[in-house]
Amino acid sequence: MALTAAERTIFADLFAAIAEEMGNALMRLSFSPNIKERRDFSCAVFDAQGHMVAQAAHIPVHLGSMPMAVRAVREIFSEFAFGDVVVLNDPFRGGTHLPDVTVIVPVFWRGRLWGFVASRAHYADIGGAKAGSLFAATSAFEEGIRIPPIKLWRKGKLNDDALALLQANVRLPDQLRRDLEAQKAVGELGARRLGELLSRYGWRKLNEAVTDLLAYTERMMRATIRQIPDGVYAFRDVLDDDGITDEPVPICVTLTIEADRAIVDFSGTSLQRQGSVNCPLAVTLAAVRYCFLCLAPEEMPLNEGAFAPIEVIAPEGTVVNATFPAAVGAGNVETSQRIVDVLLGALAQALPDQIPAASQGTMNNLAFGGYDPMRRRLFAYYETIGGGSGACPHRDGVSGVHVHMTNTQNTPVEALEMELPVRVRRYELAPEKAGEGKFRGGAGIVREIEFLVPAQVSIVAERRKFAPYGSHGGGKGGCGEDWLIKKDGRAVRLKGKTSLSVEAGDAIRIVTPGGGGWGKRQTR
Repeated sequence: MALTAAERTIFADLFAAIAEEMGNALMRLSFSPNIKERRDFSCAVFDAQGHMVAQAAHIPVHLGSMPMAVRAVREIFSEFAFGDVVVLNDPFRGGTHLPDVTVIVPVFWRGRLWGFVASRAHYADIGGAKAGSLFAATSAFEEGIRIPPIKLWRKGKLNDDALALLQANVRLPDQLRRDLEAQKAVGELGARRLGELLSRYGWRKLNEAVTDLLAYTERMMRATIRQIPDGVYAFRDVLDDDGITDEPVPICVTLTIEADRAIVDFSGTSLQRQGSVNCPLAVTLAAVRYCFLCLAPEEMPLNEGAFAPIEVIAPEGTVVNATFPAAVGAGNVETSQRIVDVLLGALAQALPDQIPAASQGTMNNLAFGGYDPMRRRLFAYYETIGGGSGACPHRDGVSGVHVHMTNTQNTPVEALEMELPVRVRRYELAPEKAGEGKFRGGAGIVREIEFLVPAQVSIVAERRKFAPYGSHGGGKGGCGEDWLIKKDGRAVRLKGKTSLSVEAGDAIRIVTPGGGGWGKRQTR
């Protein structure tokens, strides 16, 4: 039986509220600044078949890819029991990249499996060759410890041996345990809230609500696609390089709109590379899904029904569907952004008055670590840095924000300096990076961090060579820059993907790209 419009709104909000409450709890319970301050995490609700029923407004690259992780877990484990908690980060089994750890909790009611709740959070370190576990690696084996789906808790009992193995392979073992326990706790919270809904509405009614919501969202997405003129639209852009060679990495898309269906074909895209710019398929799906969700009405429930009308062709062995043991750390954070750029570039041909110019197109990843003698412990840290969003057909772009596939906040200066042996010397906008036009792109950011102790630093960033494109005659956004500022004042220009050792008193300055402009400048 179909829900009434009022019932549909109520159930959509109830499911979404559970995911939001899980996220709020994870922010409070987690130990890592990357999770509690930057909010680099996502939460969602799934039915027993692994369909995403609801998501919180968290990280697009997490949420569009998590259904593959839940389904991988269902395929591996034939049975679940109350108190089971599954942990994974394997990019080739529904994960994104190794620092993103997913925790899945089955939901039972009166002894029957109703569904799952899941959270995914970016850990500051997951082992590997470099502190922070995000750098220009050349294989999955360098990037950190790879966790296939495992039941870290079985019927409520912790597998101490498995946890010890994980802790022995990371630089922050205590932080890893506390963050895992936090994710377990919010999973149990979500399961309790779903149990309350089941007690209130009953098994049959709640399942009817899920079926109705998925079908309703699919209808809304099909209606959204019907608003795009039928046709074939192609676009091409490039990544600067893969961090190993200087050769650009082309990403090509051909978008076909046929009535209420969309076919997104990445044929012609570069073969997978030696460097870590490769995407697992889950990340590519997440980027494509994000673009279409941006076109949908705000009132549309966010669930897996939205994905049904969208077919993705991603040839195996390319940077948008890499095969093991490809390194994928930068694919999740950088290539996902370029996938959005090319798909929006194609959509702009069909919807010229709706699609913005290119945003900064990078997450400006900074990872570092070392030994803190004052606290007598190892430290490791990771952050992404905002930049300019692309100008829209009716307004300027936004300055100093995270764009597209990331939705994190900044790490406050106070939190950074309190937790780590560093000093933030500059944190300001870079207006010169804004693309000119009738509507200007957003400005980039200057972030300069001084190290108070020796450290190992890695930068993984894009749009250092090829600027974000403007639209309708608008200017390009300014390219980003990365500098090592030696303690004697000398400035050394760095590559966008690099690892280096710094001394106490040295600083890293990152200047992030601006967004592209929209329309000709003289019409402003």
